[in-house]
Amino acid sequence: MKKIIPIATFFFALMTGCSKNLPDVGVTAAAPVANEWWVTFKLGDNDLLGTHVKIATYNTSDNKDSIWVDDLQNTWSFKCKARADYKALTFETNNAQNEYYDIQVKITNGKIMRKGGRSKTGNIADSIYLEATFTDDPDNKYTLSGTARTMYAEDDY
Repeated sequence: MKKIIPIATFFFALMTGCSKNLPDVGVTAAAPVANEWWVTFKLGDNDLLGTHVKIATYNTSDNKDSIWVDDLQNTWSFKCKARADYKALTFETNNAQNEYYDIQVKITNGKIMRKGGRSKTGNIADSIYLEATFTDDPDNKYTLSGTARTMYAEDDY
């Protein structure tokens, strides 16, 4: 009996001493609109690239009411901050500085539609739509639209 109490005390101390009180890190405020997307890049009805390319939307460091819209240099080479409404799943910006080269970007009608599209293989996925104008081509409005990246290899372009 004398040996059981010290052994039990040791194991109790070991078990309680190893538990960590980690903070709940949660998710960023931008989670409702953040994703990677497979989109087409169009001017009017003309698909300028002939295939889908990857873009991304993700949180800014202030994690409040804006996101980065980043084409990952796959379309016009633009990355800019846009004001986002996380409840309405919309985003827009007017004359935002492009981070890839010195122009301004205007994004209008930016919208995420929950389960609004189908991936390459037909899986139901969120969809994205936005219109972009660039100061180095101010007379044209480009459309980017497509579906969320599902992370299934067969859905990648």
